[in-house]
Amino acid sequence: MKKRVLITNQVPDAAYKTLSRKYAVTWNKRQLTERQLLSKAKPFHALLTTLADPVTKPVLSAATVLQCVANYAVGYNNIDLKAARVRGIWVTHTPDVLTEATADAAWALLLACARRVLEGDRMVRSGRFKGAHPLTLLGADLFEKTLGIYGFGRIGKAVARRGKGWNMKILYHQRKREAPSLERRYNARYVSFPTLLKSSDFLSVNSPLTPETRHRFTRKEFKRMKKGSIFINTGRGAIHCERDLAEALEKGWIYSAGLDVYENEPKIEKRLLKRSNCVLLPHIGSATIETRNQMALLAAENIDRVLSGRRPPTPVFSLGNKQL
Repeated sequence: MKKRVLITNQVPDAAYKTLSRKYAVTWNKRQLTERQLLSKAKPFHALLTTLADPVTKPVLSAATVLQCVANYAVGYNNIDLKAARVRGIWVTHTPDVLTEATADAAWALLLACARRVLEGDRMVRSGRFKGAHPLTLLGADLFEKTLGIYGFGRIGKAVARRGKGWNMKILYHQRKREAPSLERRYNARYVSFPTLLKSSDFLSVNSPLTPETRHRFTRKEFKRMKKGSIFINTGRGAIHCERDLAEALEKGWIYSAGLDVYENEPKIEKRLLKRSNCVLLPHIGSATIETRNQMALLAAENIDRVLSGRRPPTPVFSLGNKQL
């Protein structure tokens, strides 16, 4: 009898086509609540999930034959990792394949904020554009400015690499400093968190969400940021406090902000929705045709490896390691 796989949400059909060659695949194409997922999960050997799917301890406990949860994302804060490990269930994600697309999205936000792209678009569409004027929508220069990066992992490095085209000074902060050889490769300098705040003209958040990074950017930090700076977050929404960010924009502590992720997604602080100096995207950092297909194929490969008795290529943790 074929092992059973549940695809919990809408993903590119590359995952279904790949898995259905060897497994009995059920493809659910609507968002499930925790209760609905709990009622469905029991007979499946693998789940292919998204960040919107609540893979909680009760869900994992109900799935009595479950061997693998393959998250269609680089993040995995929707999954109870400790419960999975106790049950001996592999949890995998899709790093690397979305690095470049997400870095591009960070830069799309950065450019849109700096040059007030959306404000200009609205001006033209509303009929308010009456010809070029010397003072229309003055923005911020990028060339030779300072780009600060919070979280210098794969995506943070890709964001830094793009800054070379503008001859930018690159600063970064994270828990541990990188090797000097790597810093030279990216022309990047490790600085303290307070220095990152006060020195960055553009500050890009590319960190995962951890207990240490949750609400790392609050009213206190926004007030300490460089006057006229731009805040970009394509990492995780709960790294910033949205109410405090709205206040920072209202009071002019920072110039503008660009977000692809939100603290209580999909809910968004209402004051941000009213701000012309805040560019908001619907969590589309990795949303290119090529990248999303690669993510689907990697998630499918993770499942196939586990159900075939082999180690998955991109596990979140090792079942042989007591530390998550």
